[in-house]
Order: sequence, then structure tokens, then C-alpha cells
Amino acid sequence: MTRNIMLQRNTIHCGDTFSLLKEVEDVSVDLIVCDGPYGVTDESWDRIPSIQEFNLKLIERFTPKLKDGGALYLFGKPDCIDFIDYRRFLNLRSKIVWYQPSRLAQGRISYTNNYDIICYFIKGKRPQCYNLDAIRVAQLVELEHRDRCENVPSVTNGKFGKTKYNPKGKNPGDVWGDIKQLTYKSKELVNRKALNTIQKPEKLIERIVLASSSPGDLVLDPFAGVGTCPVVCKRHQRDFIGFEGEPGFVKAANERLHGCSDGSDSRL
Repeated sequence: MTRNIMLQRNTIHCGDTFSLLKEVEDVSVDLIVCDGPYGVTDESWDRIPSIQEFNLKLIERFTPKLKDGGALYLFGKPDCIDFIDYRRFLNLRSKIVWYQPSRLAQGRISYTNNYDIICYFIKGKRPQCYNLDAIRVAQLVELEHRDRCENVPSVTNGKFGKTKYNPKGKNPGDVWGDIKQLTYKSKELVNRKALNTIQKPEKLIERIVLASSSPGDLVLDPFAGVGTCPVVCKRHQRDFIGFEGEPGFVKAANERLHGCSDGSDSRL
């Protein structure tokens, strides 16, 4: 029998993700931002025998919680969903590449991995929300008279046509190299332990939240870490439910939230 108990909103709940998911009402969540274990470090929380099977289990448990058209963004390494049958549950719309060329070399017998994958899933065939204007990025080419949005030539399938410059910018596409990973000098870094393995840049999570949710929507963060997604949600008037198994991270996340109001800076 399905439990219809709704966890308190705008709270980070300390506990196991799979156990807490049982307390989330079905068909209540608009967006899930899942930056969970990658299965690549020796940290206790990251020791996953098969990251693909782990992610499939997550996808299966997330699906009934999402509304029709709701979105899941699942972070991982390039092979994070290889050889698993996620199509039974959700529709994979894009594999977004978060490109980080500044990463340190990882050995002498292979190529350095310079990117993470963000798998963008939809429940159903069409997203209920995709706010392109909220996430447009600057054009990378200079166009003559662009401020007047004059027609400029373009080539499509060998045929010349007309296109217009959008003064708000362009679609960010599926390769995101404009948002850099945090460093030890980043003002928003909560602690050194959170660097790279835990804490993502607020701008990265902000792009996802703005694209796939609207004010008043419910965002689920099943691995809240030090609270980046909840902070972004609070700033942009989204409700959130967060899960985190490490009490120290819950404490750090709550400190960030308490120092942040709608539209304010959350950095400690």
C-alpha cells in the first residue's frame, strides 16, 4: 500500500535516502536534482558495488514521486547509466556534459576525465516546464547590428535561410563549459572536505532549477550535501525537500539556509 505522508517542506531531513523516499507523497514532485554517489572514491558514502544498478534503483524509486512531465537531473561519471534499462521508468532527453578542462591529470596510462555527465530525464513524453529564457547564455559570436536583431544568414542542410539574433542570448546546449568547478579559493565553498566530491557550484544548480521548475514548485534533493540545491531553491522561491545522511553536512546546510533569504547571498 502506498504511503501518502508528505515530509515537511523547506527542510533537510537527516537519514537514508531510500527510507525517506517512502515518506514522499506520490505524484507530488516537480523536479529532482540528484547529485549522489559516483562510486569513484574511498569515502564510506561513495562505496557502491555497481553505480549503474544503484542509479537504476534510484530512478525506479523516483519515478512514482514525480508529476507527469516532471524532471530528474542525475549527476555522474560518463558510464553512470550504461547498460541499465531506465526506459521502463523515464525518458532520457539529454546527456549534458559539464566540461572541466582544468582538472588535474589522473595518471599516465589513460586520458584525463575532464567532464561529468548530467542525465536529464522526463516522466512522460514532454516536460511540464522548460524555461529557456531563464537560462540563456551570451552569444559567442559578434553579429553586426545585433542590438537591432537584424536578420543574419545561416546555413542549414546546405540551404541558406534567415535567422534572428535573440537579445536574451542562446540556448546553453548540452555542453556546459561556462560554469567552473569550485576551488579552495571559492567564496561559496563550505569546507575543504566538500570540494569536488560533495559541493557543486550554485550557478550549476541554479541553471537546472530555473530551467525545469517554476516559483512554488517542489524540488527534491535526495543527496543534499551541504545544501547548495536547497539554497538555490530558497533564493528563487521554490519549495524543497532535502535528504542527507551525514549530520555534519546537515548542520552546514542549515547554516547556509539560515544565512540566506529570498534573493540574497548564501555564502558563509
